[in-house]
Amino acid sequence: MSNINTLPDWEKLVQKQLKTEYIYTILKKENLEGINVKPFYTTVQKPLGNLPKVEESTHLVAPYHESLENDVFAFLLDQNVENLEEKTIFINNKDLAEHIRPEDEDQYFSLIDVFNEKEGTINDQLAKELLAKDFKRNICVDVSLHQNAGAAIYQQLGIALAKTKELVEVYGAEIVNKLIFRIAVGGNYFFEMAKLRAFKLVFNQLSKEYGLDEIPYIFAETSWRNKAVSDKENNLIRSTLELASAMIGGADAVYSNNYLVTNSTENSEEISFKQQIVLAYESIINVFEDASNGSYYVEDITQQIAEKSWALLVEIEEAGGYLELIQQGIIQKKIYDHAVEEQKWVEEGKIKLIGVNLYPKLEVKKSIEDLYNEKEIKAVRWSEMFE
Repeated sequence: MSNINTLPDWEKLVQKQLKTEYIYTILKKENLEGINVKPFYTTVQKPLGNLPKVEESTHLVAPYHESLENDVFAFLLDQNVENLEEKTIFINNKDLAEHIRPEDEDQYFSLIDVFNEKEGTINDQLAKELLAKDFKRNICVDVSLHQNAGAAIYQQLGIALAKTKELVEVYGAEIVNKLIFRIAVGGNYFFEMAKLRAFKLVFNQLSKEYGLDEIPYIFAETSWRNKAVSDKENNLIRSTLELASAMIGGADAVYSNNYLVTNSTENSEEISFKQQIVLAYESIINVFEDASNGSYYVEDITQQIAEKSWALLVEIEEAGGYLELIQQGIIQKKIYDHAVEEQKWVEEGKIKLIGVNLYPKLEVKKSIEDLYNEKEIKAVRWSEMFE
């Protein structure tokens, strides 16, 4: 083993272990992102520096419940709650945001997106109301919907950048450090890790266009896309892996959507939050800025995703900007085309969902035409085809 120094040496070792000369055929890993994945890595072309977070330690966010009040530091609120003190509050309801008067004991973040994704407009009145608040971060750029609708990773990031650019053009460059990015993390473990890292690179590059040097505040939540109604135990495993990739990728806050999908209970909410607790306090992965730094594989796909995301931003801007392309239906069609291709992979078993299309394979009950609409960005779970 110590004599293995060159690529041919590694190839011979892999050939011996796989008992075939055709190692690249066997080890080739297809993906719908257009990312070139090598069978193994010995170097990375341009090593990246450490990619920092805004927050020193990742916020572990729970849906508010009074039983958790004394134990949880960060809550997501959909309704008004009195007398919370020394908490980090993520406001998830625009009507609630109107009534919030920040106290010194709490810090507030808005998870409210001011974009109307159906009409291709910005709610200017809502944006100005939010910007007037004494929040740590005032405006949310939400691309979790796009992930759950089936957008490719580079599409999610390119759209996040394009939405940011729209906001800057209306409200000025000073809005850049008032933004929070809501991103859904899917089940492709290393790709999702690289997604968050790549976003830090491209967002920093965009901020430099305005004479700034900012890094994005990332609120990462588990995806609905790969969850199944009848597979709650598997959902729990999937969302745990998603939370881990978000923490390793350097998210500033993480949130676990309920693994039961449709019938949330007090107990399931508590279990969903405890997933984060186990990861944070037993694996201690929430305190590192860039835990995957130095991994040749993650570094390589991080750079590829960053390049594809930036190219999409340029394409969107040259065609008139995000809002213009939403109004024309072009963004919707781009997401639709990728989502449909992804759904075909699920139907064919290329994307494996244990208990849905593998062990056992359930019958297809809905067609792609039933699930998707090329004129609308809407969340669709893969397993809905079989439910």
